Amino acid sequence: MQELYTQTFSTTKVEANKVLRNTYMLLSMTLVFSAVTAGISMALNLGHGAGLVMNLVALGLIWFVLPRTANSSTGLIVVFAFTGLIGAGLGPLLNHYLAFANGSSIVLQALGGTAFVFLGLSAYALTTKRDLSFLRGFVAIGLMVMIVAMLLLLGASLFGYNVSGLSLAFSAGVILLMSALILYQTSEIVNGGETNYLLATTSLYLSIINLFTSLLHLIGAGSDE
Repeated sequence: MQELYTQTFSTTKVEANKVLRNTYMLLSMTLVFSAVTAGISMALNLGHGAGLVMNLVALGLIWFVLPRTANSSTGLIVVFAFTGLIGAGLGPLLNHYLAFANGSSIVLQALGGTAFVFLGLSAYALTTKRDLSFLRGFVAIGLMVMIVAMLLLLGASLFGYNVSGLSLAFSAGVILLMSALILYQTSEIVNGGETNYLLATTSLYLSIINLFTSLLHLIGAGSDE
């Protein structure tokens, strides 16, 4: 019985390491690909409307298409299409902040902060190998609250209300939620709870993008513009 348990544990560990390796390799590739599509979008000077459309199409891909293709080679194409669209959708936002007098500094600070948070949280989850499944409830509720709050803020702004203060609080909340999601998702991979590297990659990718845009908003709000 002990030998069977040891063999099962060893097999699970090998599979988890494989998923982890594939996830981080694909995550690196998609981030580079997103940077390329963002650069193209910026060079073409696409508007915020085009960026919104691309983001909506990208979300449609991971909500409706990826779950059906995650276990096939088609899923890999879907992941790159999704991350490429998200990167292109960031173009108008980046151009907006780069137009500030200290725009380059704002973007670089947001990039540096995102890298620091992601690498720090990932290192913690990887080195401690703690089971952080208790964060599942917090993440699930947090995502629902985030969606509702985003819709309320959007509605209020459309009706002409000043929501700048609430928007900053929302960005801070997103940073906290994405940090928890990074810890939870990495822990799931390490401990064998997540076995599909395509799904793991998209989850971590979205956390990184949301971290970056939220930090960009907070840092940009503190500028002189």
